[in-house]
Parts: sequence; structure tokens; C-alpha cells
Amino acid sequence: MPSTDYSRLDYRRWTPLQRVLRRIFRLLARLTLRVHVEGLEGFPQAGPLIVAPNHIHLFDVPLLFCYLPRRTVVFVADKWRRVPVANWLLGRVGNGIWVQRGAPDRRALRAALQVLRRGGVLGVAPEGTRSRTGGLQPGRPGIAYLATQAPAPILPVALFGQEKATACWQRLRRPEVHVRFGEPIHLPPGRHRMEELEAYTQEVMVALARLLPPEYRGVYAERVTPCPVEAGETAPMDRRTR
Repeated sequence: MPSTDYSRLDYRRWTPLQRVLRRIFRLLARLTLRVHVEGLEGFPQAGPLIVAPNHIHLFDVPLLFCYLPRRTVVFVADKWRRVPVANWLLGRVGNGIWVQRGAPDRRALRAALQVLRRGGVLGVAPEGTRSRTGGLQPGRPGIAYLATQAPAPILPVALFGQEKATACWQRLRRPEVHVRFGEPIHLPPGRHRMEELEAYTQEVMVALARLLPPEYRGVYAERVTPCPVEAGETAPMDRRTR
């Protein structure tokens, strides 16, 4: 991927190529999936923002690309740099930030802060890696660090159902996929001790778990109070199918 100066990008609009590809991806999604989008009306229309999705499938990033209303830069594991298609898409389309796993990647953190301080949207999976079980894994404090240093609010986004796509397509069925946007979480700006960052991360993860059905909540299942629907009551839901 060519070197990108994230302090110079225009985050107010998608590029022409991104707009074309978004139309193509959304058409493919309509033909092959039944996508239900909820809570999009509360998406902040301006200012820095960290989008924090759960991560259970390779389709997560294309889904976000289709349905996020603002241009977004995403964190991507460095291993995908060696995959030509992913390298091209993220270099020419998504302006992804490659992240080295293991020790904190200071280069990637600096690039992420540049995005946010320019008023851009940054996509960060707070678990740090894809869940092999589908359930939430422990969150990592990097997302809280970015939110407090930029500063920027965090918007949890729950994605589920896409992991069943291949099995459904083999049966000539369109799977139901859900994209649920939560409410922005504002953390106190400034420097914080690691214990505080970890506590803030847990706050974000519990908010994300509340957006997910019980079977996807993983290690946070016991920290979420059952909602009326789970308790057997009926409740209206604002749902739009795309």
C-alpha cells in the first residue's frame, strides 16, 4: 500500500472510486443478503468518531463499507498486506491503516490520531482480532487510548448473521444480516492510567454486547441485563431492511 498522509485526506466525502464501489457492493448485498440496519439515524454527521464493531467474519469490513454514511479509515491486520486483492482495496479504496499485532504499533496509533484530529471516522475492532466462536472476546485498551487522546466519541456497532452466509447460499437462501448502531460513548479526554483505560474499554464492550443477541455476547454475557424482548415480552423495534 502506498504511504498515506492521513493528515491531508478529505474526510468530508467519499472519493469517486469509493462511491462507485459502494453502489456495487450495496447492489450485491441486496441481491445476496437480507440486511437489516437499525439505529443509523443517530450516527454523528460531523466531527471525529471511532466506530467500534464486533468482528466475527471477513464480510464485516465490506458491510461497514456499504452502510457507514461517512468515509471511514479502518485498522487492518498487517497479514492482509500480502493478499493482493485486500492490499489494492484498502490502499485505493479504504485508506486502511496496517497494524502489527503484538506490542503496541506506535506508527499505526499516530496515523489513527491523525485521522481523528482531522475530523475523520476511524473503524477499530476493540477485540483486536476476529472471534473464532462468534462471541465477544475481551476488549483491548487501544480504543480507549485513541478516544481519550484525540479526543473522539466511540460508536459501538453490532454485526451478526454474515457468518452464516456461505451455508445459506449453498442452500440457495439469502441469509438475514443485522447491522445495529448504538449510541455514542464519550470518555473523559486527557491522559489516563492503564487501569482507567481498561475500565473505559469494558464500558464500550458492555455497550456493544447489549446490541448483540445473547449467543454473540461471549465473555460479556453475564454483564448484560436481559432486555424486555429476551424476557419474553414484546417491544417495538425500528428496523429498516436494505
